[in-house]
Amino acid sequence: MRHSRLIPIGLLGLAATAAHAQSAVTLFGVIDQGLSYTSNAGGKSQWSMAGGVLQGSRWGLRGSEDLGGGLKAIFLLESGFDASTGKFTQGGLEFGRRAYVGLTDARLGTVTLGRQYDMVVDYPGVYSDRAFGGGYLAAHPGDIDNFNNGYRTNNSIKYESPNYAGLHFGGMYGVGGVAGDFTRNQTWSVGAGYDRGPFSFAAAYMNVRNPNVSFFGNSTTGTPSAAATNIASPVYSGFASAHTYEVIAAGGSYKIGNAILGATYSNIQFSNLGDTANSGPNPSGYRGSVHFNNAEVNVQYWFTPALQMTAAYDYMKGSSIASTTGENGGATYHQGVLSADYYLSKRTDVYVMGVYQHASGTDSRNRPAVAAINSLTASTSDAQTSVHIGLRHKF
Repeated sequence: MRHSRLIPIGLLGLAATAAHAQSAVTLFGVIDQGLSYTSNAGGKSQWSMAGGVLQGSRWGLRGSEDLGGGLKAIFLLESGFDASTGKFTQGGLEFGRRAYVGLTDARLGTVTLGRQYDMVVDYPGVYSDRAFGGGYLAAHPGDIDNFNNGYRTNNSIKYESPNYAGLHFGGMYGVGGVAGDFTRNQTWSVGAGYDRGPFSFAAAYMNVRNPNVSFFGNSTTGTPSAAATNIASPVYSGFASAHTYEVIAAGGSYKIGNAILGATYSNIQFSNLGDTANSGPNPSGYRGSVHFNNAEVNVQYWFTPALQMTAAYDYMKGSSIASTTGENGGATYHQGVLSADYYLSKRTDVYVMGVYQHASGTDSRNRPAVAAINSLTASTSDAQTSVHIGLRHKF
């Protein structure tokens, strides 16, 4: 009797062990903190503590379960925070960086559902200096093309293909969720990349309806409204009434010895301006469409396995557009970035970076353009410089 009772208990123990071996959950994170100097922040120089400059501070959980036959269930929960204050970032959302669940198969690819990055971020965005050297300060003015993944896509379904001899591709659709209007607030994007030896290349396209609400507003707390402008940067905050926001982008790199040469291009368009009922305010009375052309060149160089330096130059030009006060001739932005990163270990590094931006012409607010380095308080003049020194630890 005693033995007959022990056998099932033992089998249950073996089953629990087997189930545990087929599942895995990993805790991960980054803490990035440092000090910044800005030459002109709203008219005055500023010293401040700033976090997440090189890489956004975060913690998260990722997991997988083997379902058999090569199929796995996966999930990711990723929360951004500001180590200076302990507050959530991404507008105070608990898992504002990413949150999704899905299925993956080595032969068929991966499907995930939740709050995710678009294909512009995943494909050409990785070739921009913001991804490896300059952090969010090196993002293109206002992160206008989302290369810095400042904006995520809610309610999205995403597919990523397997790697076919260096070729990989994907697509994403963000459900608008408006009753009786299938296209309102929807987002979709497609992308593809190719890696072969020292050469890598990628391209992507993104289309967003009512972007002030559905895209630029999706990182705020509460329910974003078309009555307010959800775009902080003066580079394009005046175009909140656009019915559609589009990005066509490409990027690539080539490795030569200890150096990696890179370049990106993006064309950004805000079209059908004046949709104040569904998109956002239009104080300048803009009509038609406006577009920006952005080009970046960059270089990474490893002096030693522990010391990396990067440099980048970015140029962006906006087109002219009609307004109630006449024609807005558009703005031009020049930006240079220089950074150095030294690894104390595989998980801990110290870094320093400097960014300079110069603006000219007329910005989206129909005013003389001012320099506005990404995520900083805009300058009151046509120039702005920021220097940051930081410490990053990964776990």
